[in-house]
Amino acid sequence: MRQSIDPGKALADLWQSIGGAPEALDAIRLTGADPVLPSSFAIGTAAQVSIAAAALSAAELHHLRNGARPSIAVDMSDAALEFCAEHHMRIDGEPPPDPWDPIAGAYVCGDGGQVRIHTNFPHHRAGIVSLLGGADDRAAVAKALSRWSAAEFEDEASSRGLVAARMRSFAEWDEHPQGRAEHPTPLIAFGRLDDCRPEPLRLGRLALSGIRVLDLTRIIAGPVGTRLLAAHGADVLRVSGPHLPEIPALLMETGLGKRSAFLDFNRPADLAAMDQLVREADVIVGAYRPGSLEALGLAPERLARLRPGLVMVWLSAYGREGPWAQRRGFDSIVQTATGFNHAEAVAASGNNARPLPCQAIDHASGHLIACAAMTALHRRALTGGSWNVRLSLSRTGLWIRRLGRLGPSGFAAEMPPADWVAPRLAHVDSPFGRLSFVRHAAQFSHAPPRWNLPPPVAGSDPPGWLAG
Repeated sequence: MRQSIDPGKALADLWQSIGGAPEALDAIRLTGADPVLPSSFAIGTAAQVSIAAAALSAAELHHLRNGARPSIAVDMSDAALEFCAEHHMRIDGEPPPDPWDPIAGAYVCGDGGQVRIHTNFPHHRAGIVSLLGGADDRAAVAKALSRWSAAEFEDEASSRGLVAARMRSFAEWDEHPQGRAEHPTPLIAFGRLDDCRPEPLRLGRLALSGIRVLDLTRIIAGPVGTRLLAAHGADVLRVSGPHLPEIPALLMETGLGKRSAFLDFNRPADLAAMDQLVREADVIVGAYRPGSLEALGLAPERLARLRPGLVMVWLSAYGREGPWAQRRGFDSIVQTATGFNHAEAVAASGNNARPLPCQAIDHASGHLIACAAMTALHRRALTGGSWNVRLSLSRTGLWIRRLGRLGPSGFAAEMPPADWVAPRLAHVDSPFGRLSFVRHAAQFSHAPPRWNLPPPVAGSDPPGWLAG
């Protein structure tokens, strides 16, 4: 099963697919080799290549601004550690509360099929408990699911707007209508909405100095992407509703370098405030379910009319086409639905759903979001236009799958030990205490990315941009 995996070629292929300048690849050095995390998949390569692609996009913006192209180095072990970052964050030396709900996870149904449920948000948990007749602990959930077939439960849960998936093999996903809709789509789909004038970048110390980013994302993938944009100098304002549930540990870990404001889009005054933010923004990154923002009048075409030259990057679970386009999903659910849990189980000679060793789809998508935003800004600077860019978790998963397999030998790798991780942590005082977090894996010769702000308390900033 083991395939030859060349990170350099994987990066070159990805870079070529988004129209990157071939000479930019000369400035980057990749070190290390898989396996670096216990998996039959090339998770280290996925980490290294997605982080390197975002780094190259930042270097190209710096080159456009200042005429110099930084040299970059990305070590695979460091990149893989960044993919596990939320597991190594500490507050005053202690791990944060476990964000996983006790009943979240995989279960065997009555027909022998398996399902995974995601209950980390209270309303999703309440819906699953109601669907299962009040089952609210693992034993009760397992008993209730023994009366369901996996396919029936998946369909019923999804029809109620809940988050669950049946475990499929890769072959089953490839034959599924959503899998067939996904396969021909690009990893990052760039769309140009108009022909507004170019916006050349002024001189600036960092790649994104002076760039304003409106962050409408949640959990891991989107926030990882916008956190990286902040590290490269952008003014990143995260906007969320005061009524929406959050996972505090993830807000801390992905909130570095950002500010945070509350707006309730059900209130006309707050929607008007959102319009004003858009008029002065350069980039919007959104990760809400397709159609939800459009229903509030925040469709890409209208946003581009409010702010010609706007770069919009949208992440969904399963893409914008196909029968699952409106379906909710998170990394763990996408792993189950699209074949990863089954493939890992088979490689490990087991039957039970086996997850990847980290939220690799989320983290890869996050760095691809940053890469996409910076690539679109580069295009805007040279040729103008408002840009509408789309990615999905399931399509990122397909990219990871296509990188190749290590086979069972990949499980010989171990998760990084604490004594190896410790010197790779940085520390900052925050409103929550002394925060320890994993350093960014991409090393720059000059203009290195860094976070100038600690993670904020949610909603602690006014909904406006910094001066300058």
